Order: sequence, then C-alpha cells, then structure tokens
Amino acid sequence: MGRLTALVLGAAAGGAFPQWNCRCPVCELAWRGDPRVRQRTQASLAVSAGNGQWTIINASPDLGQQLRAAPALHPQSGLRGSPIDAVVLTGAEIDQITGLLSLREGTRFKLFATAASHAAVADNAMFDAMSAMVRHAVAPGETFMLAGGIEAGLFTVPGKVPLYLEGENPDLAAETAANVGIEFVREGARLVFVPGAAAVTDAMRERFANADVVLFDGTLFTDDEMQRAGVGAKTGRRMGHMPIDGKDGSLKALEGIGARRIFTHINNTNPIHIAGSPERAKVEAAGWEVAEDGMEIVL
Repeated sequence: MGRLTALVLGAAAGGAFPQWNCRCPVCELAWRGDPRVRQRTQASLAVSAGNGQWTIINASPDLGQQLRAAPALHPQSGLRGSPIDAVVLTGAEIDQITGLLSLREGTRFKLFATAASHAAVADNAMFDAMSAMVRHAVAPGETFMLAGGIEAGLFTVPGKVPLYLEGENPDLAAETAANVGIEFVREGARLVFVPGAAAVTDAMRERFANADVVLFDGTLFTDDEMQRAGVGAKTGRRMGHMPIDGKDGSLKALEGIGARRIFTHINNTNPIHIAGSPERAKVEAAGWEVAEDGMEIVL
C-alpha cells in the first residue's frame, strides 16, 4: 500500500471553464488562448491508497474526458475492467451525478451516497440502466471503508437541495443529508473535500483544523459576481455557495487554519482563474491555492 493520494479530475463549477456559452470577461481570456488562464472541467476528485484501485468523488458531466486524461484511471488489463472501485456523491446536483452515465458499460462499481442523494438518482429512470452499479446508503457521521483501507465519512454542510428539487422558497443554509462534505483518513493522514458550502460552522472549522489538506468551495470570489458580470440574476448565497471574499466569506471564516487549503469548484466568472490577478494574489497571500485539473496531492 502507498500513501493517500488525491487527483483533481476537475476544478470548475457547473458549466466548466470556459463555459460553453459564455463570453464573460474571464471566459473571454480562455477563448482567446490567454496563457494566464487554464481550462478546467467540472469538479471531481479521485482518491487512492496506491493499490491500483480508485474512488471517484462526484461524477461530473465531464467524467469521460477526465478519465481519458488520467492514465492511472485507464483500464489496466483484460478486455474489460477499470481501476474505479467506487463513486461517492456529496450531493445530487446535475453536475455531481450526470457522469454516472459514462460508467454504464457493465463494469461493476459501488455507489456511496446519503439516502437523499440515492433517492434523487433513483427517481430518474435513466439510471435504471446502471445494472452494474451497486448502491450503498451512508448516513452523515457513519464511517465506511474504501479500497486500499481508506476510511471515509460524510458530514453535513450548510447548503440546499439540488436545483431541480428546490421549489420556490428553498432553505439556502440547511444542514441536511442533501449536501455533505467528505473526509478521508489513512494511517493518520486526513483530507477533506467540500465542493459546496453556504457557510462554515464551528464543527466544520474544527474538522478542517485537524486535517492535512482541505479542498473547499471556491465558486465565486464575491457574492454578487455573476450579477456584476451581467450573466446571472442570482447571488452566490442564493445558489448555496458562500463567497471567497468579504467579512463573511471563506477567506475570513477559515483564517488561521493550519491545513493546506485549496479552492475548487470555481465558477467561470471567478477571477481567481487568472494567474496574477488581484483576486488570485489575495487568496495566495492568505495561504490558499487554486485547484487545477490534474493536480496531484500526496499525503
């Protein structure tokens, strides 16, 4: 067995970067080939303990592309097979579950998720075609084992239900099994992944303080970013994502945490995509990194 290894398969929010239909100022740089920005696919993570088996966290719509870009996740032998042993969901948003359909060609794998996320998947008849997907319901606070002896646990995170389930007046900061984070532990090494959070609770901050690495929601730099860019009417908080900047943003909320801190799930409008931008400089000065597709984290 080797060390706990995490591979960032995708680091962008829904729509990826650049977003296919967007020419906001940040996407414009990408379309022009500006070297200060890097294309990113939609947020997903893979973890392994070096035994040749991998667990995918959130199956983004870009999963097929992500797997082809990661040699460690290619089929290794025989006519059919995959090093992917399991998928874990932190929610059932479209950009967290659609990629499951890319795994439908008959190779067995396990699906770990809360009962709420399993129900959202089960309600869509398309997923009935996933006959080789073995479903396991996991409650927040319950420990379960992943390939390679990785101990995992889900925990509730303030957020909301998926967009297609939210109705007219969603609770934007509820702590329910519809939106969770995940912690991985192996031989004392701890990694936490929270791609969506409306706030940071005391319990979350305590968990992060005990971690070696935290990958955290970096959707928007400012709460009104999409409105100011002219590409959306919703604030970040209305979408269930706290901003990075501001007195109640994640930079302030997680100030002083000793773990290695990395922003992921970055919206296409977010200027931290731009190397050398004032916003990128601010997060880096605060000790944060910005995730990129293909980033490898070894503990």
